[in-house]
Amino acid sequence: MNDLRIERAWSEEQLADWRAVHNTIIPTAVLSPDEVRERAGRNVLDVAYLGDVAVGCSTVRPPDEETAAATVIARTLPGFRGRGFGTALYERGLAHARTLSDEGVETVVLASNGEGLRFALARGFLEVERYVLPGDTVPFVTLRLT
Repeated sequence: MNDLRIERAWSEEQLADWRAVHNTIIPTAVLSPDEVRERAGRNVLDVAYLGDVAVGCSTVRPPDEETAAATVIARTLPGFRGRGFGTALYERGLAHARTLSDEGVETVVLASNGEGLRFALARGFLEVERYVLPGDTVPFVTLRLT
């Protein structure tokens, strides 16, 4: 893990890397470059690199009108899981999320991502809601850190 570095996604290249990881992990909610740029304006988007290869990404969302909790989502590409990269992304995101809200921390995982759900549950998150986006069939699972 010594070669792992996590960077804030600011440049077009970093945003493209963030988008590629996101769209691989969440194929039911593929984002365009414009949508990613918009998200980068309101959320903290980080990319994890192993050498020059993007292996994961994370999102930290501040509280909003839907939830008083901050949200942290860590994603690691399947070929790089089980090596601590997701944990590094999660811990960095969690530290920031805790500065944004005294109302707790949530995460969101696509229900078909069993590894992601196990990751969240192993860190003390409990399921609080499932919802399906318009036109989708696979639900997202909202979990709250206990």
